[in-house]
Amino acid sequence: MSTGYLFDPLYLQHYQRGHVEGPERLDHINQALDATGMRDRLVALTPRPISIERLARVHTHDHIQRVKSVAQRGGGGLKSMGDETYVAPRSYEAALLAAGAIVTGVEAVLRGEVQNAFGLVRPPGHHAFADHGEGFCLYNNVAIAAATARAEFKIDRVLIVDFDLHHGNGTHAIFYDDPAVLFFSTHQGGIYPGTGHFSEVGSGAGVGYSVNVPMLPGYGDTAMFRIFDDLLVPIARRFKPQLMLVSAGYDPHWTDRLGSMLVTDQGFFQLTRKLVRLANELCQGRLVMTLEGGYGLEGLAYGVVASFAAMLGDETFTDPIGSCSRAESPFDESYLDQLRALHNLGPA
Repeated sequence: MSTGYLFDPLYLQHYQRGHVEGPERLDHINQALDATGMRDRLVALTPRPISIERLARVHTHDHIQRVKSVAQRGGGGLKSMGDETYVAPRSYEAALLAAGAIVTGVEAVLRGEVQNAFGLVRPPGHHAFADHGEGFCLYNNVAIAAATARAEFKIDRVLIVDFDLHHGNGTHAIFYDDPAVLFFSTHQGGIYPGTGHFSEVGSGAGVGYSVNVPMLPGYGDTAMFRIFDDLLVPIARRFKPQLMLVSAGYDPHWTDRLGSMLVTDQGFFQLTRKLVRLANELCQGRLVMTLEGGYGLEGLAYGVVASFAAMLGDETFTDPIGSCSRAESPFDESYLDQLRALHNLGPA
């Protein structure tokens, strides 16, 4: 099985001193890829900047121009100086190349050049709305990839799985009334951005095509495995996607600075294995992942390595960090039954 990866040094130029979403995130991932020998097993794909035409399938021209203008005047916040969603002098170029990388990965997968691919990109994307960026995100990389696949490759059904700590509110909003894109999100409840309640299931023609699963603090591998096995898998089989895209956030890791979930690197390996197997079953293995969050640098780096191991078809993964010393919160079986009933699946 061949697995592509996409990276460009330009992503390191998106930078604001002291910000939690900084270039050191990719530095640590690259160091881990080299230290483990993982890079030698991967196919390097060259990211290409997204065209404005492709970008405008998702984002308004005002928003596209706003990011460009802030970058050209030397950077700042999208709303005001000091805004957490920052723009540096080269952020506009980096954002075009980040979105372009995921589209490049989709093109490579759909053309059979690689089986699957992972974009190691910055800035992240899943909090970006059609008309504005937020939550460290400028343009919505995964949404642009889905829109491009549908418009240019005759893909009628796209499944987006988002396992970031934070709800992908931008992606959720962009496709909320669209039955051609099924959005499935696990996220810690009660934190930013405050959206993604399980009752948010879509609107209009899109009712039933948004699946939101808020998780309790202290949930870890066991809870994530149950949600994937007993909710995601049957919903995906019913939907029959032709392409799977993944917003891969590693901030559910037990070492993360921003979260309270307890997922391990071994957990990320198993979760990615489940996604690979689902893609193999439903859509000829067509799977493209894009990096979102993750702010515990060692957990992020080896979580990505674990995902690559799963994408390559490895049967096992040795977690260099080890197990979490804290006990996971017990998983609520009645919650799973409630979710399954809401999405017309019946009891597990």
